[in-house]
Amino acid sequence: MAPLNPGVLESLTTSSALSTAVDAYEVARLPRKDSPHTLAARARDVAAILPRLARAIGTDDLRVGDLTTAALRAAFADFSLDHARSSIARCWSTWNGLCGFLVAEDVLAGNPMAGVHRPRPEAQSPKPLRGNDTPEILLGAVAAGRQARDPWPERDLAVVATLLVTGIRSSELVGLRVGDLAGTRGDQRIRVRGKGNVDRSLPVEPALGDLVEQYLASRSRRFPTTRGTRGTRLDAPLFVDTTGRQLSRHQLQYLVEQCYRAAGIGDRVQRGALVHALRHTFATRVVAGGASAVEVMRLLGHRSLATSQQYVDAGADELRSAAAASSSYAALRTLIDRS
Repeated sequence: MAPLNPGVLESLTTSSALSTAVDAYEVARLPRKDSPHTLAARARDVAAILPRLARAIGTDDLRVGDLTTAALRAAFADFSLDHARSSIARCWSTWNGLCGFLVAEDVLAGNPMAGVHRPRPEAQSPKPLRGNDTPEILLGAVAAGRQARDPWPERDLAVVATLLVTGIRSSELVGLRVGDLAGTRGDQRIRVRGKGNVDRSLPVEPALGDLVEQYLASRSRRFPTTRGTRGTRLDAPLFVDTTGRQLSRHQLQYLVEQCYRAAGIGDRVQRGALVHALRHTFATRVVAGGASAVEVMRLLGHRSLATSQQYVDAGADELRSAAAASSSYAALRTLIDRS
């Protein structure tokens, strides 16, 4: 983000450029110390609505006074056509915060977002990969190598395995640095910067540590020049693309999707999950292994115990065993055997 000018807070009017109002909003939020992930998400939400708002108004020269309920309704209606409910709700919150700030600064008489509908929160439930053997199928296929313009199976396997056995978010994975993985074999831990700039330390078993070491060795072979030397520094990105640059979230999404395709498990990935399916798979598996909601909360970096409790409540194996014990199932099996 470019340096912000605190003076923008003193000169806002309805005729001010909308971009100036956005800058002023960011200045006002500085004391909150929002995490880089939050800043990036808010920037994406603003950027997503601006062109739609411009089409609704009929000009690219957007002013604060153009923030009317009618214009924002049209912009959000357009946005909703190709975005999920969760994305719409998050974007609505961003613009509601911006407009609320302008009301507090006496620039707008009222918050126009009050007249823009937002989707009701969906009932959240874990979306792990379907099938008890799916993670093993995925890892085997990735290790064997997938068809790509520039194949890099060591990198792909290290990425997928890290997501699968640590449960970290996509934004957390792309933000990892080489120095975040520390310790001796058998006693390694990885430091993860989560939401709200909250760090957590996750245990790393030798199997994953070895995979990452193999990936880093292949990375040194790929980039033996100056760039490769820089890649071994502790502050260098841990996971990079095939040019040696830090892996982006979009590239990560594509990589994981292609790994699913190579493994032939696309039909086992629940809608809207993709990378998050690996996080949910990790959580459901540690719960099946006896982890409590508190332990899940610490591992996944949840702020609320209720969020972690969902994984405990969704213990499918225990529910399946309980249901299978019903005498009605015994009668049904007898009926089928007779037919």
